[in-house]
Amino acid sequence: MPDFKSDPQLSGGGESRDFLREIVRRDMLAGAYDGRVVTRFPPEPNGYLHIGHAKSICLNFGVAREFDGVCHLRFDDTNPETEDMKYVESIIRDVRWLGYDWGEKLFFASDYFEPLYEFAARLIRDGKAYVDSQTEEEIREHRGTVTEAGRESPYRDRSVEENLDLFARMRAGEFPDGAHVLRAKGDMAASNMKMRDPLLYRIRHATHYRRGDDWCLYPMYDFAHPLSDAVEKITHSICTLEFENNRAIYDWLLDNLFQEPRPHQYEFARLNLDYTIMSKRKLLELVEEGLVSGWDDPRLPTIAGMRRRGYTPEGIRLFAARIGVDKSNSRVSMDLLEDAIRDDLNARAPRVMAVLRPLKVTIANYPEGKVEWLEAPHWPRDIDKEGSRKVPLSREIFIERTDFLENPPADWIRLRPGGEVRLRSAYFIRCEEIIRDPATGDAIELRCTYDPDSLGKPAKGARKKTTAAQWVSASHALPAEVRLYDRLFTTADPESAGEGRSFRDFLNPGSVEVLTGCMLEPGLADASPGDRFQFLRHGYFIADEADSRPGSPVFNRIVDLKDRYRLQPGK
Repeated sequence: MPDFKSDPQLSGGGESRDFLREIVRRDMLAGAYDGRVVTRFPPEPNGYLHIGHAKSICLNFGVAREFDGVCHLRFDDTNPETEDMKYVESIIRDVRWLGYDWGEKLFFASDYFEPLYEFAARLIRDGKAYVDSQTEEEIREHRGTVTEAGRESPYRDRSVEENLDLFARMRAGEFPDGAHVLRAKGDMAASNMKMRDPLLYRIRHATHYRRGDDWCLYPMYDFAHPLSDAVEKITHSICTLEFENNRAIYDWLLDNLFQEPRPHQYEFARLNLDYTIMSKRKLLELVEEGLVSGWDDPRLPTIAGMRRRGYTPEGIRLFAARIGVDKSNSRVSMDLLEDAIRDDLNARAPRVMAVLRPLKVTIANYPEGKVEWLEAPHWPRDIDKEGSRKVPLSREIFIERTDFLENPPADWIRLRPGGEVRLRSAYFIRCEEIIRDPATGDAIELRCTYDPDSLGKPAKGARKKTTAAQWVSASHALPAEVRLYDRLFTTADPESAGEGRSFRDFLNPGSVEVLTGCMLEPGLADASPGDRFQFLRHGYFIADEADSRPGSPVFNRIVDLKDRYRLQPGK
């Protein structure tokens, strides 16, 4: 018997024992399924996966790993009108990137079309399914309402022979779309409207991305999904709460077609993350309408977008472990996700200096033509890592424009006229003169002096009240484009827009700020696409995997720093 080991990240749940793991543990101890644990992640290949799917991936693969079981990756591809191989490839890439492997257990529901058809024929022979020839509108009218029972179809009492004949002719392509459907004989008075003679098959004369034109009769998701679970001998079918009502169909089908031990469905709360949308349909609209740059736009909650944004699989798994598994829906603060990403990147991203809004400084008493290569650590003292780099200092440098104020408040701890500040890993400088733009009067350059005896020495007196400023040598600086990404929406719940409003109404016009003319340490010219750094006091950044070129990186901000570290005036 397994020891129920738990990996805080790969098992998707940490040390705590959630209700789903207790169910699996109970079944293991009772000897159900002969000690087997088989889960599955069953996406429909009709879009890109998002952070909500990542939670489900971590849970399904994590439970299997924790209990020495196996998790299948299965594509429930029963809708030829919306599915595409490009989505299959993206899903495989995303699941693998998150750190999970299905081995040889890669399946497609479309490979089960023949046995699924035979299961349907068996229900017909058992008098539990029938071919209905009503129109879609008539079926809807007969279904009733939440307060009124439905009415049986006039075709419900067709003979077994007639139903089998019609079903075979539906498969053969004799009828147009919508002419007939196959329905289960449920209960038209059931309080769960899903059980009012649910649809099992519909005619679709459409080319399937894998099966071509072999079929024009396609199973409904609620039919194919539970039977695919049973064919694969899944033990625990774990899905989100939106499928809670569908469990009645799941159980009805398996009770009528399989014996115990057969799969059982369990639901958990889906992830509702603030300032995002989780509807694949709405995400597709954003992409197709050009409101974002594509499925991998770093502002999207897609796994592809988060990967390009610079999130790590470890950070996403850490987030999934922290939010845990619950039985009731709720919203999750974006701060929880960003904290997990920061905590992961803290010991992963070396520190470097970047000046995003440059202000020129001339150190008047620094010898012209002199260049000093100073040692600067890659890691702060609280990170148990070693490593440093050489940064050049010359007479002309750039500092952050926000590191200087002409008329600062009393608690200002950076540079001011007549005041001092330390250049990080270098000397103290004093502002002696402001050079202004003749047209606007704005400061365009500072003339400063430096204290040559202050290198490597602790600050004393008034200097102890200042903070270190990042800088780069003007003659050595690497010009770069830097993209500052923010939340895509201005409201926490854009999918609950209210009557007459769309989620589009809440798109954040400032969700990305593109800065050109940023000045970075010269060593960053060697950054490869995908390399991550902490730009001191700005946040965590990644060299964009799509747009960076050798010697000319483009950096995306992954996440900013916590407030107490962030670069802002007066702090």
